[in-house]
Amino acid sequence: MVFLKVAPMKDVLRFEKKEKLSPHFVGPFEILERIGPITYHLVLPSSFFAVHDIFHVFMLRKYVANPMHLVDFEPLQINKNLSYEEQLVQILAREVELFRNRGIAMVKVLWQNHKVKEATWKRENDMRAQYPELFED
Repeated sequence: MVFLKVAPMKDVLRFEKKEKLSPHFVGPFEILERIGPITYHLVLPSSFFAVHDIFHVFMLRKYVANPMHLVDFEPLQINKNLSYEEQLVQILAREVELFRNRGIAMVKVLWQNHKVKEATWKRENDMRAQYPELFED
């Protein structure tokens, strides 16, 4: 059994933690066979259909049985390059922050698969560009 490394992405909440504090490995997964001296064939769940099932040893970490290691990866949609994106669900609040005598509109956004207390503040202009359907006022 091994853990599989997933690539962290900036400004993405994963497993209720952001960026550097988020787990970098998911799993554990069973090793089906050893392909060569540095490659392994893993048994992946159906949610990882876009990911090839053969990995270099640098993408794996040995699993030592411990119930604290189990992380639920089911809600994640993992891309071929082992990255993922969170989706914005709702705008919770709006504020205008003053920075050097200039007002910048900020919005508090709720992300998919996260609680209200984990909502983050983002620039309204950036969110309007990415999610115009949520700003139909």
